[in-house]
Amino acid sequence: MSDFTTLLYTAGDRVATITLNRPERLNAINQAMPGEIRRAVERAEDDPDVHVIVVRGAGKGFCGGYDLKEYAEAEGEIPGSQDMPWDPMVDFAMMERNTQDFMSLWRASKPTIARIHGAAAAGGSDIALCCDFVIMATDARIGYPPARVWGVPTPAMWVHRLGPQQAKRLMMTGDLIDGREAERIGLALEAVPEAELDAAIDRLAGRLKGVPRNQLMMTKMVVNQAVEAQGLANTQRFATLFDGMARHSPEGIWFRQRAQEVGFKEAVEERDSGAPIAEGVSKRPYRRS
Repeated sequence: MSDFTTLLYTAGDRVATITLNRPERLNAINQAMPGEIRRAVERAEDDPDVHVIVVRGAGKGFCGGYDLKEYAEAEGEIPGSQDMPWDPMVDFAMMERNTQDFMSLWRASKPTIARIHGAAAAGGSDIALCCDFVIMATDARIGYPPARVWGVPTPAMWVHRLGPQQAKRLMMTGDLIDGREAERIGLALEAVPEAELDAAIDRLAGRLKGVPRNQLMMTKMVVNQAVEAQGLANTQRFATLFDGMARHSPEGIWFRQRAQEVGFKEAVEERDSGAPIAEGVSKRPYRRS
């Protein structure tokens, strides 16, 4: 639709489809995308003919996360990386808004399905895990690599979907896992070869769209309130504050400086190499832009 710049919205046969549409950037999240996701969900909510919402990505993958190449390599103060000393509540307000935009998929009265091919990495996994159901290609990948340095997943859905041990494993390592592993541990409802992904989505959507909207709403509310009673809102507040801290910690500032010095790709390789972050990084003076 012409009023969206980062996604496409279509609806038919009781299914609304939200397609993340920045394929040239692997559908990376920019400043406009979170709010547009919320608006698309609200459009589907307002349509009495829609029973199910499917979220997918255009091009080679679902979503590569926040556009960290753009953010990390940019000089000067940018959204998510303030000059020091930084104001954590300014950062919190920005990321809380994004988190709640993604959570519109969770709060929607209608069931939401994430269709994952390629990768749902970092912020892309945030979007996917705010959906009620995740269906993946077997060779697709999901995970939150910035948990190693420069990020914490703000919707904090990992523990509620997986329990503490698997959540700690994936959040502490930042590992990406494929669809087979995601299905095995219960993160994905189903994993199929990519050629069969649309058929798998159609099977689930087909079962759901035949159920009355009020019945879908009631059963979703029952399950959601159980998760929310476990403290989801407070967990998200912690995660959102910690995400800002991660980007302004000595190691977070080191990572951004390295991205500016050697490029984002090489900085990521250094971050993910398994070697300790450069010795003395915590004692380095902050470099003001």
